[in-house]
Amino acid sequence: MAELNLDCPLPLPSDTIQMAHGGGGRIMRDLIESLLVPAFANPALEARGDAAVLDLDGCTLAFTTDSFVVSPRSFPGGDIGELAVYGTVNDLACAGARPRFLSCALILEEGLALAELAQLVDSMRRAAARCGVAIVTGDTKVVDRGKGDGIFINTSGIGLVPAGRLIGPREVRPGDAVLVSGDLGRHGVAVLSVREGLAFESPVVSDCAPVHLLAEALWAAGVKVHCLRDPTRGGLGAVLNEIALDSRLTLQVLEQAVPISEPVAAACELLGLDPLYMPCEGRLVIFLPGPQAEAALAALRRMPDGAGAAHIGRVLERGPAPVTLRTRLGTERILDLPSGAQLPRIC
Repeated sequence: MAELNLDCPLPLPSDTIQMAHGGGGRIMRDLIESLLVPAFANPALEARGDAAVLDLDGCTLAFTTDSFVVSPRSFPGGDIGELAVYGTVNDLACAGARPRFLSCALILEEGLALAELAQLVDSMRRAAARCGVAIVTGDTKVVDRGKGDGIFINTSGIGLVPAGRLIGPREVRPGDAVLVSGDLGRHGVAVLSVREGLAFESPVVSDCAPVHLLAEALWAAGVKVHCLRDPTRGGLGAVLNEIALDSRLTLQVLEQAVPISEPVAAACELLGLDPLYMPCEGRLVIFLPGPQAEAALAALRRMPDGAGAAHIGRVLERGPAPVTLRTRLGTERILDLPSGAQLPRIC
């Protein structure tokens, strides 16, 4: 078995970019808030959404972009091609949009097998068809052998936001319920199993999937959605902290209510990892009025990808900590924003 290296980068001051700057935790947030947001400041960026929501000649559009550098390129349940489509579609869905169009930019390393490229392109084609989106423009660049890790993919997306859909961290209110659309952490464990050559007793398959139909099911059920997020880098713990910090409220989560499959829990225990920070690629974290939680769960559970939906917590007035976890023992601990990443190169 390959030697396992799970050391997280230390949160030390540095004048160079570290792996932790891309890990979805505190160091990445500090980079964004201290450098990028001030440099590009504008009202759309200030909303802190997974996609920018823009008014254009009477239409409300959502626009997002994402880059995918996952290693390995193929993993149980998906590959970098599917991930590039679903990841951008999911960011649009989390802005309340109906995804319509994507771009695709490929950065290819000299020496990449054309057969593998064709396979990944076909994965993107099938994923786009599943989501009902068209890939309408793109770009291709090639870098020297040894300088590109095979392939990196950037996708941008445009979606239409129906009238009346105003969601985001600033719409979250005390008394809101916190829901998740299914079990958490499978993507991180699936990628780790291939990357490190690990064999678990029960194989773990990534949850890589689109979430836009789950989001639409909520609105079809008449639920007033306040905020949606997909827990990718940094997992559930990072998303909850981001929402708490941006909304200036406190979130309380019940550990026993968070759905973690037995294989994921066992793998994380074996490796000393926290499943609450393991990435997902096909899940929603949902904030909505507490009295509507049961209606939302019923709508989600009617969908195959939402069968495991659960009510995991609530929103409170701002307290001493942004996010707290009520443990199975009845104690309470702070669920902090991670400093780095348990597993880099995850998407």
